[in-house]
Amino acid sequence: MKKINLAVTGFMGRMGQQLIKTSKKNKNFKLVSITENKIINKKIMGIKPSLNNKYAFKNTNVIIDFTVPKCTLEVLKIASKLKKRVVIGTTGFTRREENIIKKYSKKIPILKAGNMSLGVNLLMYLTEITSRSLNSNFLSKVFETHHKNKKDYPSGTALMLGKGIAVGKNKNLYKLIGKKYLNRKSFPYSKKINFNSIRKGLVVGKHEVSFSSGKEAVTLNHEAFDRALFSEGALTAAKWLMRKKPGLYSMRDVLNFK
Repeated sequence: MKKINLAVTGFMGRMGQQLIKTSKKNKNFKLVSITENKIINKKIMGIKPSLNNKYAFKNTNVIIDFTVPKCTLEVLKIASKLKKRVVIGTTGFTRREENIIKKYSKKIPILKAGNMSLGVNLLMYLTEITSRSLNSNFLSKVFETHHKNKKDYPSGTALMLGKGIAVGKNKNLYKLIGKKYLNRKSFPYSKKINFNSIRKGLVVGKHEVSFSSGKEAVTLNHEAFDRALFSEGALTAAKWLMRKKPGLYSMRDVLNFK
């Protein structure tokens, strides 16, 4: 089987480094390009780093991007011209940026996920089912913990889970988003969805969705222990995307959750 030529953007970042390490062990991929937002004159694993441009992505089949929204949109602009597939693990997009991504997906296949983990995507699926099954007496909230260097909050995964609650209620997430707390020991339920984000230590990721009627509570949770599970998920997504036509896909499509 011919290997898939892979490009990794933001290779100096936490996930960029993990993707390089994981791709080297995966027989389906050949890492051919790594990019960063500054010029680096030394080779990394035999590859000369580049800025994001058409020459960096010319010989790639798929680009995996775990960076920041501004960089992701820059990558998509180039990828759409070159007709390259893109897997997006970046989080923190505004509604306007989300709409721009949708426009690009009409030209190229894009898979976007706030979290590449099998377990988290199963958690989102279960969140939808739980939200749909419980009556309007149940209020909900989302709690998450990540390492101290993570800047955006709520995390992309927390917002995914919020979307799961909204879908279960057949409502729009943006109309249900309540207060966004940071580093609170406790936070209240609300008729909207409140979020609490903890940033500390080297925590890979913890997420919890809670529903309460005041008389009883239902809690769903997931904890990640190894960052490799995200890079492995991203490579699984990249391989799956190779067979797809232009469109905007998610890990739910990859995992075939109905």
